[in-house]
Amino acid sequence: MAERVRILFVGDVVGRTGRRAIKEWLPVLRKELALDFIIANGENAAGGMGITEATAKELFEAGVDCLTTGNHVWQQKEALQLLTRENRILRPANFPPEAPGCGWFVAPLKGGKGHIAVINLMGQVFMKPILDCPFRTLDAVLEQLHPKTPLVIVDFHAEATSEKQAFAFYADGRVTAVIGTHTHVQTADERLLPSGTAFITDVGMTGAIHSVIGMRVNEVLYHFTTKLPSRFEVASGRAWLCAVLIEADAETGKALSIQRLIKESDGGKE
Repeated sequence: MAERVRILFVGDVVGRTGRRAIKEWLPVLRKELALDFIIANGENAAGGMGITEATAKELFEAGVDCLTTGNHVWQQKEALQLLTRENRILRPANFPPEAPGCGWFVAPLKGGKGHIAVINLMGQVFMKPILDCPFRTLDAVLEQLHPKTPLVIVDFHAEATSEKQAFAFYADGRVTAVIGTHTHVQTADERLLPSGTAFITDVGMTGAIHSVIGMRVNEVLYHFTTKLPSRFEVASGRAWLCAVLIEADAETGKALSIQRLIKESDGGKE
């Protein structure tokens, strides 16, 4: 019987509220779900914008095995040095090669289940900055990764649902899962594609429930109603952890199932 691997992908972690939800739930979920590997998008972990060494350390200590990012990856200046030292934190692979860090990561799984690869890519539609073609970048990365592992998880950080879905079909059969991030709203379209790739348009966020994509409501409303600049602050209070659980065949890399998860937490104050 083929060895099965269970992977949890956690949606965009927003500020301290999201980090507290991670610390509350990940140890529980790792045990209850018998998880082999945990991935989280951490590009909003530091005050709602960017990532720092301290916030990354919190997430790793809570049980995250690999952190992906996106368009806010460089928002905190220390990320430029952090990503050169820490290969478990990814930036989109389609950034220019001069950018610090790397866009993919390969790690061994415990129990002789082989290796798992994580690829971080960013879309082009409605996104700033405009990066290299994510479709062609995927091709280039897979040429290097597949000799090492058939298990490949892609964080596709993109705005347009059409681009996310098109990318998933492009990758179908060549990666284990394509998980959409960036919009912070979990979609209800998780499914297995025809050639064995698990997909969801957006996994959602880990942050305050009563918020506008993780930020305090009043400042966001002021901006939308007056069109004036407003400093957005991370919301506090009750939080949810949005994630997907992927089960895959360790030998073939094919996904066997994908399931949405939402867990609520007290969250705390920012």
